[in-house]
Amino acid sequence: MPNAAPAARRLLDQGRTAEAIALNTRAAVAGDADALFQQAMWAIIGQVVPRDLTAARRSLHAAAVRGHGEARLLEIALTANGTGAAPDWAGALALLAQAVVAGDPHALTLNRMIAAMTLAPDGAPTGVPASEPLTDDAVVRRVPALLTRDECAHLAASATDLLTPAMVADPRTGRMVPHPIRTSDHAVIGPLREDVVIRAINQRLATVSGTPVAAGEALTVLRYRAGQQFRLHADVLPGTRNQRVATVLVYLNDDFTGGETVFPDYGLSIRPRMGDAVIFRNTDAAERPLATARHAGMPVTAGVKWLATRWIRARAFDPWRGPEAA
Repeated sequence: MPNAAPAARRLLDQGRTAEAIALNTRAAVAGDADALFQQAMWAIIGQVVPRDLTAARRSLHAAAVRGHGEARLLEIALTANGTGAAPDWAGALALLAQAVVAGDPHALTLNRMIAAMTLAPDGAPTGVPASEPLTDDAVVRRVPALLTRDECAHLAASATDLLTPAMVADPRTGRMVPHPIRTSDHAVIGPLREDVVIRAINQRLATVSGTPVAAGEALTVLRYRAGQQFRLHADVLPGTRNQRVATVLVYLNDDFTGGETVFPDYGLSIRPRMGDAVIFRNTDAAERPLATARHAGMPVTAGVKWLATRWIRARAFDPWRGPEAA
């Protein structure tokens, strides 16, 4: 049933949802790889059909077995990060090896980068650089050279096509308006984009911050052009039962001027260095906000600043529910 997937999408555009699902399902049952991949994406997104991550994994695998390259790469990512099943690092690497044999160029790049890391069987690092306290109470710490140049470039490249201006809902009108605090562009690297290299980096951020990888929100990449900044703020969220207890920042480049990270209550100004991570606590042991954790990203005066941020919750966080999830 060739071309069923695009035909189903045209039916959707016409509002003929039931016909679109039926057409695509028939093609998927017949083994059409494009239809299987579309079936998987519908089950992941949860708009055309109810979200079913387990069913999505089955459809992805079926599409990958039939040679669908995008399905193969997505199956590797979801196997590693545990979408629709328990995380399986060894299984993800086995699938990656198959993609390498098949000659997938992106898989070759991922495999090369993973081979350069020293990892445990679960994908966590076997060791990380020591941190150095930047404040007397050790609320703010720095880990020099936590990421390599290649890893920093990979994170920035992975986010480039997702970048959008920071926006926030106007409480009066409900319309999206420019964010009054953060004037950067940002991209969220959710489970669908968390390839094995990014998963390994997230494992490293969890290890260096002493937190479970499941407690981290999806990695966010920020791009600040000249004049853009992140004004003074705190990372804690109001009214949540699963607070952001810590933050990890990683500087992805340093060929710019300005853009220092400042903690005014400590009189601390941190000059970004590519690959360095800054870790700080947002709450005390009772999960009460720390006023001293207020910080700002100063305006970039020349060049472009790239930064990755991972907010760490007190308990496991579901990346499919979004940052406001309790």
